Amino acid sequence: MTLAQSTAGNPVLNVVIFVTIVAVTLFIVYRVSSRNATTADYYAAGGAFTGVQNGVALSGDYLSAASFLGIAGAIAVQGYDGFVYSIGFLVAWLIPLLLLAERIRNTGRFTMGDVVAFRMRQRPVRAAAANSTLVISAFYMLAQMAGAGGLVALLLDVHTTGGQALVIIVVGAIMIFYVLVGGMKGTTWVQIIKAALLLSCVLLMSVFILGKFGFSLSALLEQAVNNNALGEAVLDPGSRYGKSGTSKLDFVSLSLALVLGTAALPHVLMRFYTVPNAYQARRSVISATWAMVAFYLSTLVIGYGASAIVGSSAIKAAPGGENSAAPLLAFSIGGTVLLAIVAAVAFTTILAVVAGLTLTASASFAHDVYANVLRHGRPAPGSELRVARLTALVIGCLAILGGILAIGQNVASMVALAFAIAASANLPTILYTLFWRRFNTTGTLFSMYGGLSICLVLIIFGPVFSGTPTSIIKGVDFHFFPLGNPGIIAIPLSFLLGFIGTMIGKADQVDPVRSDEMEVRAVTGIGAS
Repeated sequence: MTLAQSTAGNPVLNVVIFVTIVAVTLFIVYRVSSRNATTADYYAAGGAFTGVQNGVALSGDYLSAASFLGIAGAIAVQGYDGFVYSIGFLVAWLIPLLLLAERIRNTGRFTMGDVVAFRMRQRPVRAAAANSTLVISAFYMLAQMAGAGGLVALLLDVHTTGGQALVIIVVGAIMIFYVLVGGMKGTTWVQIIKAALLLSCVLLMSVFILGKFGFSLSALLEQAVNNNALGEAVLDPGSRYGKSGTSKLDFVSLSLALVLGTAALPHVLMRFYTVPNAYQARRSVISATWAMVAFYLSTLVIGYGASAIVGSSAIKAAPGGENSAAPLLAFSIGGTVLLAIVAAVAFTTILAVVAGLTLTASASFAHDVYANVLRHGRPAPGSELRVARLTALVIGCLAILGGILAIGQNVASMVALAFAIAASANLPTILYTLFWRRFNTTGTLFSMYGGLSICLVLIIFGPVFSGTPTSIIKGVDFHFFPLGNPGIIAIPLSFLLGFIGTMIGKADQVDPVRSDEMEVRAVTGIGAS
């Protein structure tokens, strides 16, 4: 019996622990749901969370299945190059801390569209912001749902696509309940619980792993070298991104996407509205950053620990591939009990992150498209909330379908595509809006639609979709773009398109009074309430 098969030895325990955690979170969501009386309650929890609370929730929103399953697996199999994801995800928080958190909180109310449309023509800009949010959320949710399928494949030794698809449907149904009933307040408490569980889990696993090697990192790395197909190359850069000129360029492109994408993720930006003021928004980022420092340092120990104890060959052969590294390691060091705990935490991670994404996407459609584009900012009382919940239901069903199609993909690389789209479509627009007074509606549309279109085209016609054994569409090859991540092309072009659009756009596309108000609000917070 292989290690991967032996992990399915006690599925009842896995299910019991998972159901217990889900039941607790469902109860909490139900208890706070009665307070979702207004749109502000549903979208932003009435701004009632402190900076520390929101920071923990923010880390819970950000530390997804890509972080827990994908990065640990990438480090276990690829070594040094897999750790690039951890560094990129962590360093990226400098941009929200230094440039965006306070200004976003002072300028908007519920969504990214509130900020980019503040001094522009409302209808086209809000529509563009909503389209961008929906696409980014879709790519992000694909990765999370694929992670759910890979995890159950390992736990229950399910090799059929139908079995994994069934679990994805169950995960999606619970997530939809979180969003429909709990809104932002319920989802935030789920994120806080999930973050606490996840951090406790990875820190304890790191201590256990180091303890097996006498708390000697050198001994751990030496065994990782001996038990990895790459040998000593697992400790050096280049195992994945240094074999050719194209792979080196892909490394730069991935790094750009990870570092620049975080500041433009819609579900991250929306979290700045759940606190009462800009000071608490800044505290949120600081608290989240410290939580993630502890987490990403632990992924280094867990990744190399999986290589040392489980072995890269066993990881790649297991159901779920690279995504199975952390669960396999948990089983090796703690047996079925620790495996069940790790699996339950991973499932809760997926549930919480997808719930946050669904809430963000539904809020963007209901607030930006329905209320401000279709109803010209005057929706009927209660109608916006109804549309938000209906949209959440539709998006949840689409996420389930997309997750089934993305089964078997490395969730870290899938999430990196969402970061590339965010950095291309959103970041130039946000920075130009906040810091360039001349930036206008044409520049906004050029930047958002241009960056979004370029990024999507390069992803669809790149190796992610076709042409390689790990592509989403097997057996065909229609790719012409050689890089797995398009950030190095799409991000600069989006900045350029925003500049060109502003230069050719008319000056009357920007409201000068609103521009003055935005400048004062963004810097001082006066009028933000």
